[in-house]
Amino acid sequence: MEQDPDPNRLRALEDRIEKLKGKGPVKRADTGVVFSQGEVAWRMVVELVTGMVLGLAIGFGLDVVFNTRPIFLVIFSLVGFGAGIRVMLGTARQMAKDAEMSAKDERD
Repeated sequence: MEQDPDPNRLRALEDRIEKLKGKGPVKRADTGVVFSQGEVAWRMVVELVTGMVLGLAIGFGLDVVFNTRPIFLVIFSLVGFGAGIRVMLGTARQMAKDAEMSAKDERD
């Protein structure tokens, strides 16, 4: 059974090879820091669906308690949808701010 190589040993070997070539150590990007567009999209979909599901659950629960079907279900599903959109927009705003800060750091 084949095992994955140790990434620290591989980096050390690459650095030694580059040092012998005279170029110095290789600069690498930090892996795991930047999210792909697919990961960002899934995060936003999950935030929207979570808000809607919570709103539906609360509305359905209140309708059962007060025996007033579907009034609270409709109201809280709309509130949950609005909350999901608000969280999505906040996430997008934060990611844009982080991207701007990292671009500013790269320029400096």
